[in-house]
Amino acid sequence: MAEAETPEPPTNGNEARRWRLRLDYNSPVILTFTLIGGCIYLLDRFSGGWFSLNLFSISPGFSFADPLGYFTLVSHVFGHINAQHLTFNLSIILLVGPILEEKYGSRSLLIMVFITALATGLLHVLIFSQGLLGASGIAFMLILLSSFANAKAKTIPLTFLLILTLYLGNEFTRSGSADNISHFAHILGGICGSLFGFFTSGNLQPKPEE
Repeated sequence: MAEAETPEPPTNGNEARRWRLRLDYNSPVILTFTLIGGCIYLLDRFSGGWFSLNLFSISPGFSFADPLGYFTLVSHVFGHINAQHLTFNLSIILLVGPILEEKYGSRSLLIMVFITALATGLLHVLIFSQGLLGASGIAFMLILLSSFANAKAKTIPLTFLLILTLYLGNEFTRSGSADNISHFAHILGGICGSLFGFFTSGNLQPKPEE
């Protein structure tokens, strides 16, 4: 007696859609930041670096009389010197950023990125005369902020102290070297991330009156 074939279970539209994979724009702020940085780098490749040189970097000898200069105080985080500079910064941002955006929300993280970019750009032009570009300050802000991801109020995470020692300690020791790296931007980005972490975990919030 021949064996009967087992019929395949019927499929309908709902079951077909259940198995259909789709891309998820899961981290709007981080992904948009990455896309902008990547697009600017590609445009630079075809324009000889014109975009980063004129729109996405702080020029040496910055002047507050130049209206475009105020834009570059923030936009400098999207410009990068070369592919290695770009991939190093974006790798850190893509690795840490989505977790933080899920925790703090897109709006809060966007504000943190904006404040870090503006503070880094403004203090740089007030102290130094060299140019500045790159998202290193944003990357360091996210690294230090990530150490507070599971922090409780009125506590200092040990992970924060270790990251602070490893990353910022290294930047302080290298700050006097002539390697064309803005260690000041790294340090300031880390300070911003530390302050954001303290505020959001309740460590720097005033104690409510009884």
